Order: sequence, then C-alpha cells, then structure tokens
Amino acid sequence: MKRICILVVSYNVADHLLKTLDRIPREVFDRVEEVVITDNASQDASYDLALAYKQSRGLEKKITVLRNPKNRGYGGNQKRGYQYAVARGFDVVVLLHGDGQYAPEILAQIIDPVVNGEVDMVMGSRMAAGCDPRGGGMPLYKYYGNRITSWLQNRLTGMGMTEFHSGYRAYSCHALRRLPLVQTTDNWHFDTQILLELHARRFRLREIPIPTFYGDEISHVNGIPYVMHCVWECVKYRSTRWGLWRSPLYDRAASESEVKDYLGSAHNTIVGLLSSAPTGSRILNVGTAGSALDRALQAEGHSVTAIDFDPRSAEEARPYCAEVLAGDVEEVDLTRYADSFDYLILGNTVERLKDPEASLHKLLRTLKPGGRVVACVPNVANLYVRLKLMAGRFEYEPKGIMDPQHLRFFTLHSLHTLLQHVGLEIEDTQVTPLPLPLAYPKSGDKGWFRMLHRSLYAMTRRFRKLLGYQFVVLADKSPWLQEMHEQDGQSKSVSAGR
Repeated sequence: MKRICILVVSYNVADHLLKTLDRIPREVFDRVEEVVITDNASQDASYDLALAYKQSRGLEKKITVLRNPKNRGYGGNQKRGYQYAVARGFDVVVLLHGDGQYAPEILAQIIDPVVNGEVDMVMGSRMAAGCDPRGGGMPLYKYYGNRITSWLQNRLTGMGMTEFHSGYRAYSCHALRRLPLVQTTDNWHFDTQILLELHARRFRLREIPIPTFYGDEISHVNGIPYVMHCVWECVKYRSTRWGLWRSPLYDRAASESEVKDYLGSAHNTIVGLLSSAPTGSRILNVGTAGSALDRALQAEGHSVTAIDFDPRSAEEARPYCAEVLAGDVEEVDLTRYADSFDYLILGNTVERLKDPEASLHKLLRTLKPGGRVVACVPNVANLYVRLKLMAGRFEYEPKGIMDPQHLRFFTLHSLHTLLQHVGLEIEDTQVTPLPLPLAYPKSGDKGWFRMLHRSLYAMTRRFRKLLGYQFVVLADKSPWLQEMHEQDGQSKSVSAGR
C-alpha cells in the first residue's frame, strides 16, 4: 500500500486553517499516514491553532506541525515539506493550501492517479473544460492574466497545460527525489520551476478540473513580478533545450529528456517490437538504464521485473516495476524465475557480459515456452569504427560503441550466430542510426536537422551493416531449447530425490 502524506502550507491563515482541516473527507484522512502542517513564521495564531487542533482531537501521531523560525518564502516552505516527505520515505505527497482556496473535498481525485501509478504528478486546473473560475469569484484581471500567461508559457515550452498557476498538486516522491529542489527558488514561481523540471525529465503529468473558490483570504503574491519570473523560467527552459542557455535547473533535464525519444532510437525500436505483446505480459528487463523503458512498458499494462548492476538505475526503475533486482546479472540467482516470463529484454547488455553464452543460457531459462527475446547490441562494424581502424586507432571512448564497459564486440553476423547458438530463432532485425539528436541537442527542433536525421535513418536501414549504430533483434525461444531445459529440470529433480 502506498504511503501518503498531505502537506498543508500555512502562512497567516488563522481564520481558515481549522476549517480547511475539517473539510478533509474522512475516507481520505483515514488513508493518509501523516498530515504535515508547515507554518511559514506566521504573524497570527496559525501555528498555535494547528498545535491545539491535533491535541484536542488526539491526533498527535497523525498530524505533525513544523514551524519555520523565519519566513522562507512560498517556495521555501514547500521545499521543507517535500524534503520531509522524501526523508520519511513517503510514496505520495499532496499539497493543500491552509487558506481553503483549494477544495479538500476532492483530495481523492488529486491523489488517486499518483497512488495508482498512472502518473507522477497531478495538478488541479481551474481553467480546464467545464470549470467556471469567474463563477467561483476569480477576479477579472486574474482570469485574463492567468489565461494569457499560461498561453505564452505553453508557446515557450511546448506543453499543453490549461493552467500553469494552480497550487493544488500531488507528486510522486520518486519524482521529487529526481529534482534539484535545493537549487529551486524560495519565491512564488517555485510552482512553475518544479512543473518545468518534471516536464523536462519526461515525468507523466495530468490535469484534472477543480472548482474555484475566492473568499476573504489575503493574497500575498505581487502579480507583475510573479508573471515576469514565470515567463522568464519558460524562456530559460526553451533556451536550454536549444543549447543557448545552461540553466542549472534544466540543463541536466534537457539532456535526459532527449535521450530516448527520437526517430529510430533503440528505446522506440524496442517499444515498437513489443507493441504486439498481449496486455499483462510478464517481462524481464536486464540492464534497465534508468526508468524510461520500464515506464513505457508499465503504461502498456505489462508487469516488469528489472535487473541492473547500478543501484541508482535500479532505484529509478522501482516505481514502474513489479520487482527490481540490483546486481550483476551474471551473478544474480534466477532459479526461482524458471519459465516465468513472456519476454526477455537485453538492452545494451550482451556486450557487457564476461561470458555471453553461459549468461544467455541462464537468462533463457526464465522464459516460458514460446517466450521471446529482444536484444539491443552496438555494431562494431559501423563506418565510424572502420574509419578509425583504417587510421590505426582503436581507443575506448566515454560512451557509444567504444564504451569502456563493453567487453565484447559484435557485427550483425556474429550477433546472429551467438543468439542462434544458444537456442534462439531470429524473427526480425531492426537497426538504429547514429544518434545525431544526442550529439547536437540544440538543433533537434530545427526542420533541416529533422530532415537530415530522417535521411540518415533511411540510409542506415538500406546499408545496415555499414551505417548501423545498434542492432535490435527479436528472437523466439526454440522448441528444442525448451525441451532441453525441461529435461535438465527433470534430471535435477531426480538427483534431489536421491
């Protein structure tokens, strides 16, 4: 069961805080493990009222009240709450404003998509279809200001949000761990920064319509500077994507976001080969390299078990997998997974194995009869490597085909030979082009560059042995291999019985 935390941000809300807490639906309150109230050095009785509330209702273990010694700003107050939730090991944290501006009655609608693993962040929108912000008391200048600013922000970022400025949000704590919260602002445009960071890292976002309520609460936002900051963040985000600006918030995010999603990429090729897999297929993904592929497979309704030697990559994949094993695949004991999986994915794994044949035999025992394998392996006969050899050079490089972690090198012929030798029947072979979008990320959005990449991809498919960067092979577990595994299993059972 997912552990849920409600974060109530509080600043001079003595007239509204207790009513807001009382409006939390009982069924939601019972599901939540902890309600954390972060008081931002209020000048009224907000902090004392929060303490009295939890004591009078006997909720000492359910409600935690934190007080900032000095005002840390709107963003700083949120950051303290998120850092608390992450440190406490929560799975989901939902932001609720103590002034009651956002309806606690719909907390379940905000929380559930994140709890169910459908998305990584939910944002309530007052501007979504069917909403009536003016009917809820939103001033005219705020209504049009919100509309115009959100339109401009969408144009700058390529997003399709109906609103950028709602503070009613639920986050996966896994996603929050991936964000550089320490580098974000303490000011009001914190909400914009965190939204852009999530989008840049390709986390799954969802808007849901929420009611609008403007009562007698006091707004502390200085409107014009706030709008200018929000727009400027979007400019920095877009400039980072183009390679014109190196924002510490979006630089790493921009490079990560481009890694998987380009024409002919290994990620897209693998997903395409698995598009015919029946919903609910059990998949063993070896060498997960983060979470992008596991996330895509989960979204298709599959159950993924991941193995990765890098504990950090394994941890990133955990929210999208039924099970995650951190360790060297050549040493991990897979006996209990015999005949368990419908698909085996070897993404940039075979070339890293000390003994590919023995390791593949071990992995293939985890496949069910008729199971299938998708293997992605670099092409050592790529034109780039051939030209280097002609020049008398054979050096390892930080990444790519000559990655120092690559212990084995394969051509298309030697890859097919290895897979057939261990008992696989080759069904399809795809090829990926040189990753130009990774080498020149700042040109990725330009029409001429996309045309160049499409032309390269077409040429690569025509001359795959010469131009191919990686080969992606789909293969079936042969009947004779399955018979051999069954006979071997029977022999072990007989030996054990003796």
